[in-house]
Amino acid sequence: MNIHFIGIGGIGLSALARILKYDGHTVSGSDIKETPLTKELESEGITVTIPHNKSAISEHDLVIYSAAVKPCNEEIIEAAKRNIETLSRKEALRIVLFDKKNYCVAGAHGKSTTTAILASILQSTALIGAISKEFDSNFRYKNNTVCFEADESDASFLLSNPYCAIVTNAEPEHMEYYNHDLTKFYNAYKQFLHIAKVRVINAEDDFLSTLEEVEAIRLYPSKDIKNISFTLKKGEPYTAFELKDLGSFEVWGFGHHIALDASLAILAALNEIGLDEIKANLSKYKGIKKRFDIIQKTNGLVVIDDYAHHPTEIKATMKSVSLYSNLKNMNKTVVIWQPHKYSRTLDNLKEFKECFKGCDELVILPVYSAGESVIEIDFAKEFEKYNPTFAHKILSTNGKIELLDKDNLPIKSYIHGLIVGVGAGDITYQLRA
Repeated sequence: MNIHFIGIGGIGLSALARILKYDGHTVSGSDIKETPLTKELESEGITVTIPHNKSAISEHDLVIYSAAVKPCNEEIIEAAKRNIETLSRKEALRIVLFDKKNYCVAGAHGKSTTTAILASILQSTALIGAISKEFDSNFRYKNNTVCFEADESDASFLLSNPYCAIVTNAEPEHMEYYNHDLTKFYNAYKQFLHIAKVRVINAEDDFLSTLEEVEAIRLYPSKDIKNISFTLKKGEPYTAFELKDLGSFEVWGFGHHIALDASLAILAALNEIGLDEIKANLSKYKGIKKRFDIIQKTNGLVVIDDYAHHPTEIKATMKSVSLYSNLKNMNKTVVIWQPHKYSRTLDNLKEFKECFKGCDELVILPVYSAGESVIEIDFAKEFEKYNPTFAHKILSTNGKIELLDKDNLPIKSYIHGLIVGVGAGDITYQLRA
């Protein structure tokens, strides 16, 4: 078919575009602005229109759009005028995944990492909401077995046709989609597990621990994962651990949460391949971009980019940062936080105020709205115990991170210490210049 993607620059939609192109379809797309990802898609032979324009819609058989695209989008309107079928990303999953053996990973936290680790272990096709450093993409085609990062935010994981359902945790988030109804939210997870033939769960999660009637491979982190240790190899972080009676493992990354994610992936992989192959392939995992991603290492300055944008995730990142800082003997830790969405910030404000403990300095950037209307939040008052610095944006050069005000005038610069950027907005591009 001739398929057009509106919002193709999104990490999730771009992966769908790539796999459908690989399957032999003609693929085009559009987005609001050019990014490194849209440039990559163009280099792969996908025509990308910047910005959205109704002229991008022509003789297409199908139009697929991201969740961020509104009904008033001119390409959506043009497709309707031409009687072209339009599907949301969620609805399109049936087309992409219906004939595959899908290992689907869901959860509020850790699903990108777990999916990427599992894809490395199984050496499978991968559709991930992040860039795996092993193959430098959010997509790889290998075979008919697919490791897929399933999304609970709009219940689209229910359309992912899971052969194996892996759930890292079921902490409530994106509750606006579920009308703030916890029963509806948890029932979606129950349904996701129910439709899979094989199930792997973190059995100590508050909700998952109650599902005694669900037949599943259960991981009890507090007793099944033992002797966790951390080390640096050529400046790269590694976590070693023992899992059940399966022996010892070593995985790229720092933290108990990394051992947990890797353990879930290992237990799922045992359904497909043997233990020796699992251990050999685990070494191919080299992390994912924007997850404790060490992007600068110069004399005295280390810069880490991390996608953490929820208090639970930031707490885990802060623990990893502390481990790294101690092993590297860093003298100062500066956290640069770009809040992601006004709604998330307000809903979790109490937790956000506590999750930066351990940093020597906190820098707060403007909220990345992700299309939301502005809501006034008094960050100076709410975070006064950190004595935060407020900046408009970051200027990154080799060996230096500079904070700028709204007039692009310098506020402060860093040439020494450990700088950690957290957030799911465009902070990653600012940190990477």
